[in-house]
Amino acid sequence: MKWLTRWLDENELLDMSVAERLRDLENQLRTSKVMVAFVAEFSRGKSELINAIFFSAYGRRIMPASAGRTTMCPTELGYDPMLPPSLRLLPIETRLEPHSLTHWRDEPDRWTELEINVDNAEQLSGVMGKVAEVRWVPLEEARSLGFWSDEVPDDNPMPDADGRVEIPRWRHAVLNMPHPLLEQGLVILDTPGLNAIGAEPELTVSLIPQAHAVVFILAADTGVTRSDLAIWREHLVTEGDLSETRIVVLNKIDTMWDILSTPAQVDAQIQRQRTGAAELLGVPLTQVLPVSAQKGLQAKIRRDQPLLQASRLPALESVLGEGLLGKRETMLRLAVDNGIVALRTEAARILNVRQRDLSEQALELQGLRGKNGSVIRHMRSRIEAEQNEFEGSNTRILALRSVQGKLLREVYAVLGSTALKSDMGKLSAALKRRGIKFSVRRVYGETFDALRNNLREVQQTTGEIQAMLHATFRQLNAEHGFTLQAPPEPDLTGFEDQLSQIERSHIHYLGVGNMLKLSQPDFCDKLVRALASRLRVVNEAAMTEVERWSKSAGAQLDAQLKERRRNFTKRIESVERIQGAAGTLDERLAELAAQESNIAELHRRLDGLTALLASHEPPNSATSSNELSAA
Repeated sequence: MKWLTRWLDENELLDMSVAERLRDLENQLRTSKVMVAFVAEFSRGKSELINAIFFSAYGRRIMPASAGRTTMCPTELGYDPMLPPSLRLLPIETRLEPHSLTHWRDEPDRWTELEINVDNAEQLSGVMGKVAEVRWVPLEEARSLGFWSDEVPDDNPMPDADGRVEIPRWRHAVLNMPHPLLEQGLVILDTPGLNAIGAEPELTVSLIPQAHAVVFILAADTGVTRSDLAIWREHLVTEGDLSETRIVVLNKIDTMWDILSTPAQVDAQIQRQRTGAAELLGVPLTQVLPVSAQKGLQAKIRRDQPLLQASRLPALESVLGEGLLGKRETMLRLAVDNGIVALRTEAARILNVRQRDLSEQALELQGLRGKNGSVIRHMRSRIEAEQNEFEGSNTRILALRSVQGKLLREVYAVLGSTALKSDMGKLSAALKRRGIKFSVRRVYGETFDALRNNLREVQQTTGEIQAMLHATFRQLNAEHGFTLQAPPEPDLTGFEDQLSQIERSHIHYLGVGNMLKLSQPDFCDKLVRALASRLRVVNEAAMTEVERWSKSAGAQLDAQLKERRRNFTKRIESVERIQGAAGTLDERLAELAAQESNIAELHRRLDGLTALLASHEPPNSATSSNELSAA
């Protein structure tokens, strides 16, 4: 893509539309991620599983994985090459401030950042131990931070002798480190147990629903417990979920390895647990994978291949590596293919305009054969008159841009932050009414109906702009011989689908079990902030789509205006050279023929370079190298 960008720029084919399309494609390739949420109740071996998959090469545990409660704050594992390897920790006290987790991501000063040495296992393990740090706080502070509920006392932690309660020291952790899977774009979200999940609404209505897949971990010896089922039903299953996005891991199968039982009997017992979990959770049996994370980790460290196969860990790694990342690669390939086709069309259009202008110049000059000086001077005057007339006709273009700008401002007003803040304000006011809110589903429904109507209003506006573009482009094509073609109107129905998905995740969360929480104003504030963060992303993406479409139309017009002005300059230069005897007519015609041949070569190179990106060959193959070098 860098080669192609440079080549287009050198040959003056990199207009604003093409440049932006290339930037978008590069950004998509660099930043596209696949997030997998690892979710489990305490003591299910979740941290051990992450150690086995990601950290076995260190020959020791990196994530804290002792018995009992370990990882008490949600932890993201990913890699951004633009940032140094580090662990960033957000203090739990930020829950007392009226901001979402999305807001805090852009406030680096509020995070504690610890450097990590990826080549030093002991140092890395010591730093990662921070995620399990806790504090003992008075009951009132635990209540204000969301870790104590007077309405649901059964879920509260046990106070110590002084009446203090254990809470996590950190609200969120982000590990940035190079790792083969993380470097490919995989992001792991390690979430704590049921109580901690419930205390952070943004996890349940934002981060987990946005994950491309969820790995839900059970203990093979206990099967699906009541607390497991509560997490599954309250936080992981929403209407419209595809079964393939929910992977159930039956961990600790080594507890069933009994020397008094035959391998066939052990397998039968594991199969019974798999079948029971699949039926109870309502997922296909193929999505329930038996694993021993502990034995898998040991096997990798000892290089014990039979033990590794017995742990069945490779089957889960295959699902993560080949399945999820493979789908990501397919999606990126489709995006690149579509982008390159559109890019090739735009660049070829400019070359076609140049080709036509050269042909017209050649015909014009051939008409001068045998003519005297006065005829040549007259031709120059006629070209200058055409140029002046062309520049004078720009009022229609200015009018188009003025109306287009006005309509786009209307789009920004409908989808902008001010309008969203108003919608969220109404929802917040409704949720904060006193008492138990049995009408909360209706309130949410009305809010999302309004948001969907906003998108439909924007779609109607883009339709008006599209009709105006078609009419103006037809006129300009007829009057000036342009080849303008309005780009396809953006389809915003996908953003409506995203809103409906967000609505389902919230409505599912607003079941009877959370009615008591909804009576707490602080909890409602957190819920609305989490919702606003997700909605802002959808609205901004929709605005970006509309803006990109508008710029594409404008860039196409600018490119053809530029080519036409350059054509006028070249025509006048040709006449001047012939007038001043600086070159014969035949010499100038020969130059034009050479330029036409060069444009044909540019067409061939454009097809060749874009075909390389659209092919499925590795970019560093010999074919690619030879072609790029030739270009």
